[in-house]
Amino acid sequence: MKNIGIWLDKEKAHVVTLVEGLEKFETLSSNIEVYRPKGGARTKTAKWGPQDVVQDSKYLERKKHQHRIYFKNLANAIKKADAIALFGPAETPEKFKKSLDENHPILAAKIKTVTKVDSMTHNQTKKLVKDFFDK
Repeated sequence: MKNIGIWLDKEKAHVVTLVEGLEKFETLSSNIEVYRPKGGARTKTAKWGPQDVVQDSKYLERKKHQHRIYFKNLANAIKKADAIALFGPAETPEKFKKSLDENHPILAAKIKTVTKVDSMTHNQTKKLVKDFFDK
């Protein structure tokens, strides 16, 4: 039986694969850009802040596209799993589950839990996944 536990956030995913007592750990990077708006009046004395238009819609569209690529790569990495557990802070694990529900319903059916967990070291992540599947 191939059990996979994933701790993920918007920067990276730590994938722990457990097969018959053996474990494999790998990290996948998301390559999602960090948004830093540029623009504005180029003087220090501008009274009302930036005067240029910042294109938020372009950034948001690019971020959605980058999330889709990240989730597609992650789904390809876990496609042979028998059981999947998702862990992570914020809302990235829920977004990934929603993406699997829409695009990979067979994988989505194998998800056993989506749990909020803070940042962890590699060893803590391995222990979390082992403990979850030992239950």
